[in-house]
Amino acid sequence: MATPSHDEYTEFEEKMKRTVYIDNLSPQVTASVIKAALEQLGEVVNVQFIPNYIELKDIPQCALVEMASAKQAESIIMEMTNCPFMMSGMPRPVRARAAEVEMFDDLPVKPGRRIQCRWVDPKDPDFKVARKLKYAIRKQAAEASVMLKYQLEEEKKLADQQVEVLKVNCKKYDIINGISSDDFDRLAGIYNMSLPNN
Repeated sequence: MATPSHDEYTEFEEKMKRTVYIDNLSPQVTASVIKAALEQLGEVVNVQFIPNYIELKDIPQCALVEMASAKQAESIIMEMTNCPFMMSGMPRPVRARAAEVEMFDDLPVKPGRRIQCRWVDPKDPDFKVARKLKYAIRKQAAEASVMLKYQLEEEKKLADQQVEVLKVNCKKYDIINGISSDDFDRLAGIYNMSLPNN
């Protein structure tokens, strides 16, 4: 495997500065939906979804969105931090922050850095550290799963509330639309009001 040059790594770092990490996306959100939503704030170059290997069900998604400039990426982060930003009509505000090196699956190896993998013997002092990390990851995955379940329940309640409010508003508009001009004339007469001629 060829080691990337300093220029290639610098190019990657520039790409990272132009990239926004977006999470809490609805499972129904597609790359074209993200592109259409964010093109209000700048030029979207690329959208790449980050697969979730912990949960197997339909859950909020994450994506890396590369913008045309670092300034546009900063603008998106500021906009989404200051105002709730919804996509696909979901009762779930999308969150954004600057992308980090570890988020990229095409991350090049930093020049001068060498990565080594090895099996750790149970007698090795690093074995205890690796074991603690393994249990910490399991605990974190379990906590994240519980939090996700709670979040999805809260979103369902909010979605149900929004549906009820929408139904009530539709009924009001139907009542208003059902009023005829004779009813307006009658009400105007009762309240001694004159209606403008159309």
